[in-house]
Amino acid sequence: MAAVDQIKGLIKSFTEGDDDRFYATAMQIAASEARKGHRTIAEELKKLIDSAKKDRKTQVTIKRLPVNAAQKELNDLLELVHPKVGLKDMVLDKNIRHKIQRVLDEQKQFDLLRQNNLFPRKKLLLSGPPGCGKTMSAHVIAYELGLPLFIIRLDGLMSRYMGESIAKLRLVFDAMEDFRAVYLFDEFDSIGTTRGQGNDVGEIKRVLNSFLLQIEKDDSNSIVIAATNIPETLDKALFRRFDDIITYPLPDEKQILEFYKKQFVQVKKSMDLPFERLAKESIGLSFADIEKVTTDFIKDILVYGLEKADVNEVFEYIKVRKAPY
Repeated sequence: MAAVDQIKGLIKSFTEGDDDRFYATAMQIAASEARKGHRTIAEELKKLIDSAKKDRKTQVTIKRLPVNAAQKELNDLLELVHPKVGLKDMVLDKNIRHKIQRVLDEQKQFDLLRQNNLFPRKKLLLSGPPGCGKTMSAHVIAYELGLPLFIIRLDGLMSRYMGESIAKLRLVFDAMEDFRAVYLFDEFDSIGTTRGQGNDVGEIKRVLNSFLLQIEKDDSNSIVIAATNIPETLDKALFRRFDDIITYPLPDEKQILEFYKKQFVQVKKSMDLPFERLAKESIGLSFADIEKVTTDFIKDILVYGLEKADVNEVFEYIKVRKAPY
């Protein structure tokens, strides 16, 4: 097919909303460039096509959300997020990276596993200190699988009226059945606390019992992620309901060093930064804390200029983050 015909085909398939033909024509153009020896252009086109497929898949899924009496209530319960971070962008302990990669690999072989009466990992409990990558991992899983991410608003879920919270929770699990996505229960300990605690509110106990029932019988194609900073407060019955429990520690010196180099990728081209010293001084901080340190220094450079930016300020920012509040 001549180049002009391919371009016409692209435009026609785009205007008609024929995604399959649009991507097929785009791949033909990429293959044509590769045959001409333009491998860099061909690779760039392929990456753009793969990225467009992921974005388009997310948009199509979102458009299929229901428009009925329950829509407004569901919108109050779910916050839609468009993930933009991939696994390669995260600094992770190798064991955690392996566990996340296994979830992705099993999800990508969903049909093969189902043919053998098996399910891929889809119910995950992430625990560890704040700012260590739990929420970001949910973003990564959604991004890598080309799925939308819904964060459950726990403030909207809980109601003072008996039974209303359970009805709302059931609505969320119904959405999981109807719309494949990643569903994140962040700060899950607010509803997952042990039922034996004497100061538990009755409605929270009922919600926890309902959650146990719903997640036990859930056979949707969606991925359910619960994240907690204080796993010791969770009801013991929760743990066996999850396919995998991933514990996030604070980053070690090596991971901190890698994180600084990623964060300061532009700065290090312009000035000599003592990365090893920074990493050693930052032991005990979370990734979120370290990101704030780097952001503060990058803002210094932008506001005051490279010549006036003092590297020693980074160490001051680290001290502030390590100071008890």
